Amino acid sequence: MEYIKNFGISNLLLLVLCLAIILVAEYLFLQGDQLHGIFIGLWAPTLLGVMIYIKLVNNGRR
Repeated sequence: MEYIKNFGISNLLLLVLCLAIILVAEYLFLQGDQLHGIFIGLWAPTLLGVMIYIKLVNNGRR
């Protein structure tokens, strides 16, 4: 429980969302809808990049 407090609930939720996006993209890609799978699969790195950017901005304010 201490790890979740240090990591942050919002970060944990965004990582779970990224995992769900990856799973949906894999499903779509393997079912034959390859273009939609690739498109949705690109959302996960975008969200991770936004998370990193927000952390950098918050650390710069301290």
